[in-house]
Amino acid sequence: LIALLLFWFGLSLPLVFFGSFLGFRRDPIEPPVRTNPIPRQVPEQVWYMQTLPSVMMAGVLPFGVVFVELFFILSSIWQHRFYYLFGFMGLVLLILVVTCAEITIVMCYFQLCSEDYHWWWRAYFTAGTSAVYFFLYAGYYVFTRMGVMHTAWVSGCIFFGYIAALSYTFFVLTGFTGFISCFFFVRCIYASIKVD
Repeated sequence: LIALLLFWFGLSLPLVFFGSFLGFRRDPIEPPVRTNPIPRQVPEQVWYMQTLPSVMMAGVLPFGVVFVELFFILSSIWQHRFYYLFGFMGLVLLILVVTCAEITIVMCYFQLCSEDYHWWWRAYFTAGTSAVYFFLYAGYYVFTRMGVMHTAWVSGCIFFGYIAALSYTFFVLTGFTGFISCFFFVRCIYASIKVD
């Protein structure tokens, strides 16, 4: 307990203050072009470009990158098997980050082409929705591979509690990746516009 408190007050707390010091010294991020203060009306979108269908369709691709690796990770955690493929997991993580960035940029480009400028939260949810598929796959895994639900409901509650926490972490990771890549993409394309 003493070591944990020393670690907290000796490393984590000074880094928080140092990061806030550096953050407040930086200039705020300026938009590359001047925007109109009066928002334009967004035209009616086709059904597949509305928020829920486009986000759910785009979340399949990042999940498709990790679902095979997810089987091995769930087996090592819940069925006490050894996991040796840490290098391969790092490669899958890199491919996941690139896939999240690419699919979010593509979906944001389609959205901007259809004159829908509300891209901020949709960019976050586009890549982050893969966490829904992550959670559903874990549910499929527990019912088909483990057989825990037939013995005790407490074990199932523990499993789904941990999987919900992992899914939320996966949602934050992929959503942040999608938003940051989309943010720099939008800054790049609007910075190239010549305004007279």
